[in-house]
Amino acid sequence: WMQPLGLFINNEFVASSNGQTITSVNPTTEEDICSVYAATTDDVDKAVAAAKKAFRDPSWRQLSGTERGALMYKLADLVAEHAETLATIEALDNGKPYSVALKENVPEVINVLRYYAGYADKNFGQTIDVGPAKFAYTIKEPIGVCGQIIPWNFPLLMLAWKIGPALATGNTVVLKTAEQTPLSALVFAQFIKEAGFPPGVVNIISGFGKTAGAAIASHMDIDKVAFTGSTLVGRSIMKAAAESNLKKVTLELGGKSPNIVFDDADLDLAVEGAIASKFRNNGQTCMCANRIYVHRKIADDYIGKLAAKMQAKVLGNGLEENVDLGPLINKEALDKVERHVR
Repeated sequence: WMQPLGLFINNEFVASSNGQTITSVNPTTEEDICSVYAATTDDVDKAVAAAKKAFRDPSWRQLSGTERGALMYKLADLVAEHAETLATIEALDNGKPYSVALKENVPEVINVLRYYAGYADKNFGQTIDVGPAKFAYTIKEPIGVCGQIIPWNFPLLMLAWKIGPALATGNTVVLKTAEQTPLSALVFAQFIKEAGFPPGVVNIISGFGKTAGAAIASHMDIDKVAFTGSTLVGRSIMKAAAESNLKKVTLELGGKSPNIVFDDADLDLAVEGAIASKFRNNGQTCMCANRIYVHRKIADDYIGKLAAKMQAKVLGNGLEENVDLGPLINKEALDKVERHVR
């Protein structure tokens, strides 16, 4: 594939204002894949200005919900058409097995876009019975410019979860990818233009959290910010949103989810459930079963079954066949896991 390297602003790929870049690294080999432009605060301003202009432009503002939905259906079709390419990039850039990206992640991206495409013309208001002398009703209107910051563990799927509801309800978007995994989102950006979205409706930028992410969270012309990531960063985003224009905030932050196995459990099913939870996406998911509590009566049997299942898993390069688990996202993540084990 031809990999776009620029910031996708106003339906065009452009260089960053100061030429700074982010290098994407293959976590399997720790070799550089390529470098993409990293947005500065000035670049965020340009993307927000494009989104703000598009939000007010009749070419987007006056589209009916049905017309917005048609654009989103076309976008989903383009993802389906390029599914193998997108799955390959996810395996290369993120490290997840290609089979998982192709059979699970990319199809879910398509489903999410089609779901919200179907919702676009069903965003109804209400009439409210307040007596015969009055007529009361509500209408639902778009918020405006939505700043969106996604993590590295599901690059395309997180993108779809963010832009799907925003576009279905008539908003415009400035989305920042994770610095570890910028590549698939930039390929996806090409489909935005090809599907027929007006310039500025969706802007996708690569960038570092401390610069581009912080600029989004504190920007006075962004009306809503959505973030998925760590609790620590989530706190800083909520604070920046409050101290700027009190923009609306949605935060999806990390957790430490436990599995609890009682002595009357189906052990085989409990083991399979724990493995499916803990090791989805190479064990890098906020819903992972990071702790397993097992009743002492069945602990030995449970641990034996769990160990046997895990020993049968194949670790390796996600681009090779029959691999169950790929690498962690980078050496920092590996060092952290090793500290936990020690």
